[in-house]
Amino acid sequence: MKRDTLISATDVSVHYPINGGKLFGPKPVVRAVENVTLNITKGSFFGLVGESGSGKTTLGRAMLKAAPITSGIVNFNDGEVNYSLSNMDAKELKDYRARSQLIFQDPYAALSPRMTVRDIIAEPLEIMKLTSSREETDRRVREIATKCRLNLEHLRRFPHAFSGGQRQRISIARALVSEPKFVVADESVAALDVSIQADVLNLLKEIQQEMGLTFLFISHDLSVVAHICDHVAVMYFGRLVETAPTRELFNNPSHPYTKALLSAIPSLDPDAKNLAQKLEGEIPSPTNPPPGCKFQTRCPHAIDICRRDEPQLEKIGEEHDVACHRWQELM
Repeated sequence: MKRDTLISATDVSVHYPINGGKLFGPKPVVRAVENVTLNITKGSFFGLVGESGSGKTTLGRAMLKAAPITSGIVNFNDGEVNYSLSNMDAKELKDYRARSQLIFQDPYAALSPRMTVRDIIAEPLEIMKLTSSREETDRRVREIATKCRLNLEHLRRFPHAFSGGQRQRISIARALVSEPKFVVADESVAALDVSIQADVLNLLKEIQQEMGLTFLFISHDLSVVAHICDHVAVMYFGRLVETAPTRELFNNPSHPYTKALLSAIPSLDPDAKNLAQKLEGEIPSPTNPPPGCKFQTRCPHAIDICRRDEPQLEKIGEEHDVACHRWQELM
């Protein structure tokens, strides 16, 4: 792990066995994440994008040790501690829970309707015993509520009294009250209206800069990623197909899948022609993936080598990697 890297994944795979399956021989598995390697720099806003089912959420949860890692290594080093997530004892795991947090996608389902906002935000402090008195807990709750633009009188209310944007700010406050170093935001604005999305994204950016946080921002919306992220990784079928700084990725996309995602971003120009690339073909079965490139069943540029050999991430520029046999021809 590099010195300025907060969390790194090396050849990480997450497989889920299927119950039932064959009576004899190896049991079928869903390969949700397969041989993913990436580094997330301290203080960065790292974007992870792809279609539903591409493995984004599973990879994010693996980095939080909330999903079982089948193989590979995930390391966390914030300068105070250095943990290998595949080899943690109970004490280290408890400490890591305070240093890494998750913001859920659905603000309606993520909050208990039977708890006040104060109790919801205070719950991580009380469960992990991060404060020594109720007065200290209340002080920490008030501080983070103010940072998340919640009025103090809101702390006495229940979640049903709030709008979607306010509920998401409550979820953010709960995630940040333990003063974590690493936060996974899993589609955290997908359920919100566009105007509210912008408000929550700006809030996340302000808090990140104020608290020195590192974010893994998971999304299927590249326009949102362009607004907030410093670096982007594109994921397809459990594998990384391209990674680059945000500006570089948008200016010089090199993988056919990345180009298809970018072409689907709606244009603000009413006279602009719809240039979205329609992906033909079938999405492979996660239990029986095809040989070679996993995108070859939908790629219009696939040739024999694509169907035979799986491409590996190849460095094509400073911090720009792509996994495609024909990226040079398609530039």
